[in-house]
Amino acid sequence: MSLYRNAVWFLNGIQRHTREGYETASRHFDPHDLDVSVVGRSFMITGASSGIGRVTAMAIAQKGGTVHMVCRNPDKAEEARADIIRESGNTEVHVHIVDLSETRKVWEFAEAFRKQYAALNVLINNAGCMLHKRELNADGLEKSFATNTMAVYLLTRTLIPLLQKSRDPRVITVSSDGMLVQKLKADDLQSENGYFDGVLIYAQNKRQQVVLTRQWAKANPVIHFSVMHPGWVDTPAVSTSMPEFHKMMEGRLRTMEQGTDTVVWLALCRAASRTRSGQFFQDRKPSPLHLPLAWTRSSSEDIQSFMAQLEALANAIQSRMPDVLPSTSPDVTNPLFV
Repeated sequence: MSLYRNAVWFLNGIQRHTREGYETASRHFDPHDLDVSVVGRSFMITGASSGIGRVTAMAIAQKGGTVHMVCRNPDKAEEARADIIRESGNTEVHVHIVDLSETRKVWEFAEAFRKQYAALNVLINNAGCMLHKRELNADGLEKSFATNTMAVYLLTRTLIPLLQKSRDPRVITVSSDGMLVQKLKADDLQSENGYFDGVLIYAQNKRQQVVLTRQWAKANPVIHFSVMHPGWVDTPAVSTSMPEFHKMMEGRLRTMEQGTDTVVWLALCRAASRTRSGQFFQDRKPSPLHLPLAWTRSSSEDIQSFMAQLEALANAIQSRMPDVLPSTSPDVTNPLFV
């Protein structure tokens, strides 16, 4: 079954996920979809100092949006912020320093942001990681799961009340079609059993993101939720984490602007918010959640177990946090804010 899934996934990807696939799909785009101004709307983008996150932040700033860049590296973040302000002419670009692999820090940041700001229109969960050996964070969580799944869960869960108070709220998660080769493993969320294969664990995390998005969409009708695949994109992360794939696909990978197109469309286009919430998108269109005959659909029991485990982990993190968090203005001594 794994051989079948991988073969179908790769053949589908060669056709749809490459640069040629984007060029074919883009012939059917409405050229006016992104002729919008988003002055007065606020956007949070995780992993915004490089790759798809940085290009997304630039595109939104150029349309006049207020951009909150959530980044891990202060130097890279400030360099990216300066470039975005210079090229867009938009000074409403703010940096927040958070290591999304550290679960307690994510919740602390989200709580502080929720208390400080009156509105958040769009949350873009873009940051991710692919690790090739098992590592634990300070809370004892496996770091791939902590970054790709638990950070998305905690950040979104905490900010939902703020999003619900905002006009036309949206949550977009940058996922991967790699999830198509994985079935949700509710009995091993943190890859404790068997050999640690970083590529497959990344794909499992991306399946978890898709399941999360669908569950949130059912529970929160006021907010438009979506998850998307950027295609096979020539990013620093791909060249570092998957060097053999990067070399094999040289010349066929999408540009970062092509990979960013759908997340920007989901964030800005009025028509995007009128699509059914909870869907998986590629190239501005809903895409199947499963390969044909791949047996990757999850039972309702597995989904309920998955959600219950995330909630239990979130509650455990919160129970260890102090009751008082900054609520009115950033503290320059607090590393959450820059």
